[in-house]
Amino acid sequence: MADFRELMRTRRSVRDYQDRKVPISLVREIIADACEAPSGGNRQPWSFVVVADREMIRRLSDESKRNLLSDMKALRSPILRMYRPILSDEGFNVFYNAPCLVYITGPRDMHSAVADCSLAASYFMLSAAERGLGTCWVDLGSYIKEPGTLLDLGIPDDQRIVATIILGYPKQIPHRPPRNEPKILRIIE
Repeated sequence: MADFRELMRTRRSVRDYQDRKVPISLVREIIADACEAPSGGNRQPWSFVVVADREMIRRLSDESKRNLLSDMKALRSPILRMYRPILSDEGFNVFYNAPCLVYITGPRDMHSAVADCSLAASYFMLSAAERGLGTCWVDLGSYIKEPGTLLDLGIPDDQRIVATIILGYPKQIPHRPPRNEPKILRIIE
C-alpha cells in the first residue's frame, strides 16, 4: 500500500486511458472503499451506478452535451460558456473515451448529500489511484435529464447525480500542477 501522503500528492485527474476494461470486481472493491467515507449523522446516503458499456457511455456523453448546450441559454456562467466549442463538437466525448463511468447519487431532499457524496467520491478516487487506476471527476457528464435515460441508469426520481467519475488504466499519469499556498483566513487561539 502506498503512503497516504504520497498518494494524495500523486493522484491526478486522468483523461487518457488504455483500451482495457476495468474488472467489475475491482470496481466493487473501490466502491466498498468509497463507502468508508464519513457522512453527516453516519447516514451514508450514497448510491452508485457503474457503466462499463462504451456505447452507453457515448450516449450519456451526447445527452449531457445536448443538455449543457441547451442550458447555456439560461445560465450566464462564463466558465461554462468556454466549453461551448468542445460541447458542439460531435466527436468530443465528455468522458474522454474512458472504459468505465461511475455516477455517485444522493437523495435530492437531504441537505448534506452533496458533501457526503463528495467525500465518497474522494475516497473512490484515492482508492482507485492506490490500485494503479486513473480517475477524473467530470462534471460536464452529470447533465442527464431524460426520464428514459435515468430509468436505464436505475436512478430513481428522489436521487440526483452528485459526482460523475471516469475510471480506467491510464496511458500516463499527468504531471503534478503547482499548488497554491493554503489560504488560512485566521487562526484564533
